[in-house]
Amino acid sequence: MMNILDSLKVKIFADGADKAGMIEMYNKPIIKGLTTNPTLMKKAGISDYEGFAREILKTIKDKPLSFEVFSDDLSEMNRQAHKIAAWGNNVYVKIPVTNTKKISTGSLIKELSNDGVKLNITAIMTLHQVRDVVLNLNPEVSSYVSVFAGRIADTGTDPVPLMADAVDITRSKPKAELIWASPRELLNIFHADQVGCHIITVTNDILKKLDLIGYELENYSLDTVKMFYNDAKAAGFNL
Repeated sequence: MMNILDSLKVKIFADGADKAGMIEMYNKPIIKGLTTNPTLMKKAGISDYEGFAREILKTIKDKPLSFEVFSDDLSEMNRQAHKIAAWGNNVYVKIPVTNTKKISTGSLIKELSNDGVKLNITAIMTLHQVRDVVLNLNPEVSSYVSVFAGRIADTGTDPVPLMADAVDITRSKPKAELIWASPRELLNIFHADQVGCHIITVTNDILKKLDLIGYELENYSLDTVKMFYNDAKAAGFNL
């Protein structure tokens, strides 16, 4: 399994908001960075946004970690972004590609990037959005362009061709890295690698399947048969 993973060029980032889970993933050499978002933090029961972030950053200091702004006003996003960026040199600030009124954040992205803020532009789903984001990034400042390939797939659209085109667009800014975000299955890691994505963000439930990479399918079939048999037996089923 490790030989297969070592051959991949795509970097795996862990996506989550559970402190113990984040620390566990941080300690794995295969994990090159981490991300979170307000939805994951809400599900984890976090109420003190800054307190949680600063606590995590006491441990995670040498791998990139993304935290998101949560205002709908661009000027307030700017203020929040500068505050979040000051939490650590490894911090990337997540900025949504638009606000809830569908107003582009392109001007904000340009201003923050020119200010030297490392950005992670999130919730991107079209090539038009990719072009707009990349156009506004400072070529001298590190940044992430996060395309939600998994959500694109949820609509019945194959994200692979779109992501391949996004890779080409991103090349115009050498310090910008393309993220395959919201994967739905472990196979997406290989999809992302094949099209040249720099990064894929993966949740812990998918990361737990890493040990299955390269697993012999007849053995996996037998495991499944045993699972059905043992569960039926444990349930006390009879006919």
